[in-house]
Amino acid sequence: MARILLFSAAVAGLLTACNMGTKHSSDMTAAYPETRYDPYGWLENDRSEETADWVTRQNAVTQDYLNQIPYRQALRERLTTLWNYEKIGAPFVEGGHTYFYYNDGLQSQYVLKRVQIKAYDFREAEVFLDPNTFSEDGTTSLGGISFSPDGSLVAYQISEGGSDWRKVIVLDAASKEILEDTLVDVKFSGLAWRGNEGFYYSSYEKPKEGSALSAMTDQHKLFFHTLGRPQAEDALIFGGSKTPRRYIGASITEDGQYLVVTAAVSTTGNELYLQDLKNGSELQLVAGGFEKEYGVVTSEEGMIYIQTNDGAPNNRIMAVQGVQDRSAWTELIPEGEFPMNVVSGGGRFYASTLEHAVSRVDEYAYDGTHLQTMQLPGVGTVGGFSGKRSDRLMYFTFTNAITPSAIYSYTQDDGAGQIELYRQSAMDFDPSEFVSEQVFYTSKDGTKIPMTLSYKKGLKRNGKNPTILYGYGGFNISLTPSFSTSYTVWMEQGGVLAIPNIRGGGEYGEAWHVAGTQLLKKNVFEDFEAAADYLIAEGYTSSSHLALSGGSNGGLLVGAVMTRRPDLAAVAFPAVGVLDMLRYHTFTAGAGWAYDYGTAEDSEEMFQYLLSYSPVHNVKEGICYPATMVTTADHDDRVVPAHSFKFAAELQAKQDCSTPTLIRIEVNAGHGAGKPTAMVIEEAIDKFAFALWNMGYATLPNP
Repeated sequence: MARILLFSAAVAGLLTACNMGTKHSSDMTAAYPETRYDPYGWLENDRSEETADWVTRQNAVTQDYLNQIPYRQALRERLTTLWNYEKIGAPFVEGGHTYFYYNDGLQSQYVLKRVQIKAYDFREAEVFLDPNTFSEDGTTSLGGISFSPDGSLVAYQISEGGSDWRKVIVLDAASKEILEDTLVDVKFSGLAWRGNEGFYYSSYEKPKEGSALSAMTDQHKLFFHTLGRPQAEDALIFGGSKTPRRYIGASITEDGQYLVVTAAVSTTGNELYLQDLKNGSELQLVAGGFEKEYGVVTSEEGMIYIQTNDGAPNNRIMAVQGVQDRSAWTELIPEGEFPMNVVSGGGRFYASTLEHAVSRVDEYAYDGTHLQTMQLPGVGTVGGFSGKRSDRLMYFTFTNAITPSAIYSYTQDDGAGQIELYRQSAMDFDPSEFVSEQVFYTSKDGTKIPMTLSYKKGLKRNGKNPTILYGYGGFNISLTPSFSTSYTVWMEQGGVLAIPNIRGGGEYGEAWHVAGTQLLKKNVFEDFEAAADYLIAEGYTSSSHLALSGGSNGGLLVGAVMTRRPDLAAVAFPAVGVLDMLRYHTFTAGAGWAYDYGTAEDSEEMFQYLLSYSPVHNVKEGICYPATMVTTADHDDRVVPAHSFKFAAELQAKQDCSTPTLIRIEVNAGHGAGKPTAMVIEEAIDKFAFALWNMGYATLPNP
């Protein structure tokens, strides 16, 4: 549950940098604020007046630099125009209503609307929840919502300023009236209703000293909240000092029979506990240890269906009658060549498989019989197919790098069922003008890596195309082909978007993930470097036209590669990155990332390995680093901004050439989720303008 992923192409001829009357990057300088010296530990106090002043002065320098780029406004206007179209999410049914998320174009947050099921007409929808009214500046967002089984009650979470700390509000779904006092200090939690009695939720003790945004949160607790009673009386179900776990999640099977609890000490591997609520049993451990992953898909007439990678690195489905440990489980759907994830809907299973990072979906009966391979709209990424057991009509989304997300309906029957286009994207975009292709290249150790390249038709492989190489490579997260409105602007300017599926991710299952963890972490960096080398060797771009980009764990990737090979790219964008590898585990829930990274306290070998690539500790005097814009946010309580603060300070102190090393610090924002639309647009155009300017473009390549 702690895996949170962040992710946000031909030039007809290069324009010279000496256009009359136009500034160029070599003529522009930035007077950086003075930063108190070594080791910048004071920047870890993100709530101090001194740090706040540093943030203000750094932002002033960054905005002054960006304001001098002559085409920044043109990019802003183009992206705003592209973004301004009606957006609708896939419908879902709760109680007597069909709900869907809606944005009229440039609203800061999506609105949740609903209509009566029997009279469904998009034009008759009423507003159920409007997060745009939660705050004046649009920075308070809807962080999750859960309906009671009969749809009559709803509990929803709100996030203020992008923080992972949430509040929970309970409504009567019919009247939309608030039923009780708001729950506070909820973090990394779902909301699992037990009938209409109340719901389970998870949280940590709020830090009593220091910054609530950066202090360590270590012991997760699972509570049951009884509706109408004070939060202080909520019952502790699991966790805390008696059973210390960093991440605890709960759900209840649709039939209401089983409470499912997952407990973990890291972001990979978990214990599985089950409780038979109908027969009054105690919560029982059915799969122990933290080496493998276990999750309940659904249950039917007492039979529990479990997805696990235990004995199957690409996952399989097991079945067991009642609450029994894994020795009693039997295999229902075996693992295949590629990683699989299974959901249920309409009394069937839908297994989504990644074949070289591209979706395939198979339908199975509950007895494991394979019914069909779904005929998808194209080659790309599919999400959805899940629903209640009574649903015969379900929805799914389809997208790829040059196809805006569209919604399709699937109606079950005894044959192959029927797939129909439900809602095409309303964006003014013509996919036929662009190309998206998958290539394979070889990493340093001979491993074959797939990469998706997207760009405008007519691209000339002359080594002069502005290119963004975006990567992640960690935590079993898969980067699958998906459309980005922001990157459309980049491709319109003749830019290439390159996304490699490097090790550390989940594109080829757990073995692919493990191959990029701990003492193998440098495989990830070498895979990314090899992707850049391939793009250059094949003529897509050159070092002087290449930008490296990534967020969170991807920010670490960019920080490590730009300090390992500073001449590889012209531009670097480490976003909300894990950049101090010796201290990451001392902030918030960072210790839970140890499965992927290891910690400096594990052993002398691990300490030295982390030190050898930790971006903060590998900025050296006498080196010319790429033009860099570090990005972070002042309310990021997942990867605390101190990582980015210290890295930027090191770069500014040691940069040995005139290329800029800036830091852009979003105010009243967090790790990325819930950012208002205007903030997302502004960050994207700032990156594109900064990249093109520092690649030598005095004017837009394709104005």
